[in-house]
Amino acid sequence: MAERRVTVGWAEGLHARPAAIFVRAATASGVPLTVARPGGEPVNAASMLSVLALGVEGGEEVVLASGAENAEDALDRLAKLVSEGLEELPETV
Repeated sequence: MAERRVTVGWAEGLHARPAAIFVRAATASGVPLTVARPGGEPVNAASMLSVLALGVEGGEEVVLASGAENAEDALDRLAKLVSEGLEELPETV
C-alpha cells in the first residue's frame, strides 16, 4: 500500500471549502484513496462527510493512502494540494 504523510496547509484544516477542494481532487484522481489521522481509522477520501468527520485542523498531519497499482502519481498530487493549501489540484507535480 502506497501512502504519503502530509501536514495540512489550509489554516482552517479539512473543513468546509478546503474539504470540498480535497474531495473533488480525490474523486478526480480516479484512484481509490483514503485519508486518516496518524494511527486512526482511514476513511474514503472521496466522501465529504467522512473527511469532515475527521475534524482535521490546519497544521495537523494526515495519512493519504491507496492500494491501487497506479496510485503513486495521484498520491503525490493530492499530497501537494493538501500540504500547500492550494485552491485546486495542480496539473503537474
